[in-house]
Amino acid sequence: MGGRLTVFSLLAALAPLSAQSSDPAYGPLELAYRSLEMRDLDLAVSSFRQALKAAPARPSIRKDLAYTYLKMGESEAARDEFAEAMRLDPSDERAALEFAFLANDTGRPAEARRVFNRLRHSGDAETHATAEQAFQNIDRPLAEGLERWRKALEMSPDNYSAHRELAELADKRDLPELAAQHYEKAWRLRPDQRALLVDLGRVWQTLGREEQSMAALLAASRGPESRAAERARELMPGRYPYVYEFRAALELDPKNVELRRELAYLFLAMDQKEDAEREFRDLVLTAPGDLLSAAQYGFLLLARRETAAALPFLDRVLKGPDEELADRVRTALKLPRTLKRRPETPRARVSIEARTLAERSLKAGYLKDAVKYLTVVHEMDPADFDVMLRLGWAHNLLKQDDEAIRWFDLARRSPDPAVAAEARRAYNNLRPAQARLRTTLWLFPVFSSRWHDLFSYGQLRAELRVARLPLRPYVSLRFIGDTRRTTGDALPQYLSESSLICGLGLTTPSWGGAAAWFEAGTAVSYLWRRQDGRRMLPDYRGGVSFSRGFGRLLQGESAGLFFETAADAVFLSRFQNNFIVYAQNRLGATLPALPGGFRSQLFWNFHVTADTRRQYWANFQETGPGLRFRWRWMPSSFSLTVGALRGSCRVLEGNPRGPVFYDLRVGLWYAKTI
Repeated sequence: MGGRLTVFSLLAALAPLSAQSSDPAYGPLELAYRSLEMRDLDLAVSSFRQALKAAPARPSIRKDLAYTYLKMGESEAARDEFAEAMRLDPSDERAALEFAFLANDTGRPAEARRVFNRLRHSGDAETHATAEQAFQNIDRPLAEGLERWRKALEMSPDNYSAHRELAELADKRDLPELAAQHYEKAWRLRPDQRALLVDLGRVWQTLGREEQSMAALLAASRGPESRAAERARELMPGRYPYVYEFRAALELDPKNVELRRELAYLFLAMDQKEDAEREFRDLVLTAPGDLLSAAQYGFLLLARRETAAALPFLDRVLKGPDEELADRVRTALKLPRTLKRRPETPRARVSIEARTLAERSLKAGYLKDAVKYLTVVHEMDPADFDVMLRLGWAHNLLKQDDEAIRWFDLARRSPDPAVAAEARRAYNNLRPAQARLRTTLWLFPVFSSRWHDLFSYGQLRAELRVARLPLRPYVSLRFIGDTRRTTGDALPQYLSESSLICGLGLTTPSWGGAAAWFEAGTAVSYLWRRQDGRRMLPDYRGGVSFSRGFGRLLQGESAGLFFETAADAVFLSRFQNNFIVYAQNRLGATLPALPGGFRSQLFWNFHVTADTRRQYWANFQETGPGLRFRWRWMPSSFSLTVGALRGSCRVLEGNPRGPVFYDLRVGLWYAKTI
């Protein structure tokens, strides 16, 4: 063996790649599955999200992202992704089952029950049995609860708690008529509980009672309870309500001051002063503390020259605490303005106005304006975690991820579990790309029957991201060795480098599956090798790597065909400044999972290696079948590979072993982000 580098020592310079295809989603998918192998779940989620931007209608990506979220413990995010996968592929019963279980676990039993009910009447026997049992587990307690609260209402018809409990149970059991009936009764008993109006509007919406639904939601959206108002606005149409809808809402909620005042101002904007005056008159009679309505009603009376009728209402404003409004009244009455320093607009009012403007800007896509208004709200209330979350999303949409991650980091400390969970997911998605220091480890031991030897390769690498520079410096420690050491021939040759290689390098981020890198270091041999003359040798290496992939990969959850390709062009100074080109291709099928979580792939290998110096050990091709497998209990980046290969050398000069060889290889791959 005339050279000092076998086909296996090439693996030291060329990290194993999982690859594939020309579809725009495959680059991010390749990175996602590689990240799963390395147990870098944050980067995997971010990469799956990028793949969805390129292929939003592909349910398999949604499912793989959902399973990744499950590994992270993000049940709500996983549930939402399974819901999308189920919507994209209604025939996928596995996605439907996963969604239903997660929906039930995350407080949405009505949706879970609905899906289980559908699945128990369709699908294969196993799905039918699973769905039937899950359906009964949800439905039986609901039925028992409904009967218990019905009896309670027979004994006490005006029991608020019984009406509310009965409404919620009926809602979960898909009995919208019954739910609407008791939501309304509960709200009539406790009109201060405006969340009941939102639920009532939602259920009426389900029943197709659009006008009634709009009335309930409009009343809730103009009420004093901010969370209920926000939920109601999310369910309402994007347009501004019509006059008749305001009237219907007031029939349902006649004591809603904000709702009636907004209708009055709407009449003024429409130049319907008589209708506006009637609404303001009702307000000043039913809500004497509403100084804004009192002032406006007084101004309308002044405009009709009914000064005597206007004065009592205007005097109410002059005696009130709102100096700014009182000065407007003094101006209208031609009285001297107060000599007191006018106070600033109350902080709460500024905050509400800025929040409203921020929401409108976000909906309209004016992101810079949204950031400006949200910043004002944050300055008014630094402890509002929902505003921090919105600032994070606004900066994220503006591609200002450095700012976005800072706001998400703050928002994930929210005492509100929903806000904290959403912020934590966003923070985790951005953190890998924004982390300044990233450390990875990979190990690849492989046994070769051709050489009767166990080769071992590994690398520990710490990579630094410097601002927005296109190159990233890194520190690397590689290990390359084997157990047999030499061929044992009359003129024995070393089978590996038997070295630790310390180096400093630069790399580009992966783009479309491609990356370039260069490394300079020193190789320290742990054996004394006469032909080297010394234990420490300079080592320079670098090149371009490319990988793309498509299909059902081992890290996914689906069975089917797949194809992988990996190609590298590498310069190696220690081997006579050689330039080596290396490509590996695998075409095969990922098999369905077996009991115990056993996942496997069968494929056909086709490998090609060539170099510029025409060395016999670096010019060959190999082909043959292969098997790759793992169990679910193993780390996600762990897999075992077996390959039976037939190789043919394309350069015979200096080759002591003939043009054809056979090799059985067994390899183990493991990677981790530290």
